[in-house]
Amino acid sequence: MTSTSRRAAAALAAVALAGTLAAGCAAGDNASRGASLRPAAAPSPSGSDCWRAGTSGDDWDDWDSWGPGMGPGMMGRDDCSWGPGMMGGYYWQRGDGTPVTTLDQARQRADAFADRLDLRVGEVMQFSKNFYAELETPSGKLATEILVDPTDGDTGIEYGPAMMWNTGYGMHGGGQTQTRISPDQAQDRALKWLRDRGSDLTAGEAEAFPGYYTLHTLRDGKINGMLSVHASTGTVWDHTWHGTYIATSEH
Repeated sequence: MTSTSRRAAAALAAVALAGTLAAGCAAGDNASRGASLRPAAAPSPSGSDCWRAGTSGDDWDDWDSWGPGMGPGMMGRDDCSWGPGMMGGYYWQRGDGTPVTTLDQARQRADAFADRLDLRVGEVMQFSKNFYAELETPSGKLATEILVDPTDGDTGIEYGPAMMWNTGYGMHGGGQTQTRISPDQAQDRALKWLRDRGSDLTAGEAEAFPGYYTLHTLRDGKINGMLSVHASTGTVWDHTWHGTYIATSEH
């Protein structure tokens, strides 16, 4: 899939999930939409051929589930145009077209993006489909999660929980989420979620981001993937878009 298609899918998914979350897919996150980091413009799709209603968080990497309208030309369509807003502004930064193949290169791209938000880069991870990085405040508090496209260096806020649940740097930035779930409870919920689906994976330590937690999933103590848990509702969201875990670079 081209990077244009991935950006288009992320843009459409964000709006589609705003509807499904409000309908109860991830109920409880009714934060204010008056976000300082909200994109310049985020018009709603005008037709059913732009996105398929009812798509859930588990379908983020199932590109066919979004139906017609996806593809390299989608961003320029009159009836599905997102203009300069949805993945622009603070949410996305275009790369220079050079492939990103190492953790050091991914950290450089992440650093350039983090500087725009007055943040710094913490952990960087390499997966088969993308690079992932945690951004922190200058004091070391976790702020948000981002992805770096290995094909061209495009960098942006990670779709999924970082975009939809993050009350500091996501679509609901500036809102408030009452924290009802402790880190230990988030870990327990993630483990139960895995067990309910017949998985033999375990859940690592819960790391707190604004409005939610993110945890590594583990097999025999080694990183396999990620899950996030909403800090108020306990809803679990599987990061299905990473692919196979390869390596990690700490600070």
